[in-house]
Formats: sequence, C-alpha cells, structure tokens
Amino acid sequence: MRSPHKRGPIPTLAFGERVVGAAAIALVASLVIQNAVFVWARAPGYGDPIEKVLAWHAVHRGVVAIAVGSEALNLPLLLVFVTGLHGLVGRRGGAGADWSRLAVAAGATLAAVFALYAVLWDGVVLSAGGLAEPSPLFELVWQLHAGAFALALSALGTTFIGAALAAHASRLAAPWQRVLGVAGGGLLIAAGVANLAIADGSPILFVGLLGYAAWLVWLLVTGVRLVRMPGKVGAA
Repeated sequence: MRSPHKRGPIPTLAFGERVVGAAAIALVASLVIQNAVFVWARAPGYGDPIEKVLAWHAVHRGVVAIAVGSEALNLPLLLVFVTGLHGLVGRRGGAGADWSRLAVAAGATLAAVFALYAVLWDGVVLSAGGLAEPSPLFELVWQLHAGAFALALSALGTTFIGAALAAHASRLAAPWQRVLGVAGGGLLIAAGVANLAIADGSPILFVGLLGYAAWLVWLLVTGVRLVRMPGKVGAA
C-alpha cells in the first residue's frame, strides 16, 4: 500500500531589497507630507493654551482627517519595512538577526501606540465641533493624545536602533548610519521617558524631534541604498 503523497509548505515570495527600500522611501514621503501639512496649517503644540487648541480643531477638521488618514498608510509601510529588513538580514547569513527581531517587535508596538494616538485625535476633533469652550473631557483627551505621541517616541527610538544595527551588521547600510541610528534612537527614547512632561506641554519634546529628523534621514538613505542594490538575495 502506497503512502499518500505529502506536500511541503507552499513557498511564498519574500520582500526583496527593492520592495523594502521602496517601502522606506514611501514612508519618508508620507511623513514629510504629513508634517508639511501641520506646518502649513499652524497646528497647535502640546504646550499651547487649551482654548487655542479648541479653536484650531474646530476649524481644521480636514487637516486632522488628512493626518489621521495618512497614519493608516504609514503603519503598513512601517511594518513592511521592518519585517522585510528582518528577512533580508536572515538571507544574508543572519548577522544582526537579534537586532532585526528587536526592530520588528518595537515596530509592532509603535504601530499599536500610533493607532491609539490617531484614534484619540479623532476624539479631539469630533468633540471640538460641538463646544463653545474647552471642557474637562476635551482637555483630558488632548492630553492623552499628547501622551500617546510621547510614548510612541520611545518605541520609535527602539525601532530605529534595532533597524540601524541590524542593517549595519548585514552590510545593508553605511557605517556612519549606525552612529546616526544609535544617537537618534537614544534621543527618541530619552524624550519618551519624559512622556508625562511632554503631555503637559514640556519643550523636552524638541529633543525627540531631533531624533525624529535623524530617523527620516536614516530611513531615506537606507531606502535609496536598498533600491539601488542588485537583487541577489531578494527572491526566495
């Protein structure tokens, strides 16, 4: 009696260098556009008076809709990048695999926190339309929104450090990018530690913004390098 034929696992296409690089470049473009809209609309800071926050959100619902909508694009782009980078590291011999696993875990955490940040911002703008003056609940939701952003800085910093060290170990990035990743990620984590102060309007936020700018530079340079690489290990 013949044993039934056993089929092995069906192979799937892996993210190659160009796909991972394109995701990084697209994420940078989306984040730059998002922040340019904030600057153009003169969005209030977390340290501004709550009356100014209410007045701005009451007339800028469209700006918030663009910002929150772009988060729905940023999250999958981020996850494609970190999981794709982990795959590239594995196919290059596994050097830096622990760091790439850290980047994947931190990236998933970052996605979850940013989802909360976006949902809380929905609550801010939806409640602003029906208020003549700030209510305690409105102020609370705004502070929770600010706190979620501040906490996300720590997750982003961990993602940054893990991705930078993994890419360096696998020779997917230039040596100077490791320094930028560790320094920028450290600034982000330092700002995230002060999330209560940032939620209360502290200028410590600007420390995190320096790390955020470093993240954008690193991500763009890494994305361009990956797109320009020959696809020697991209297919599986």
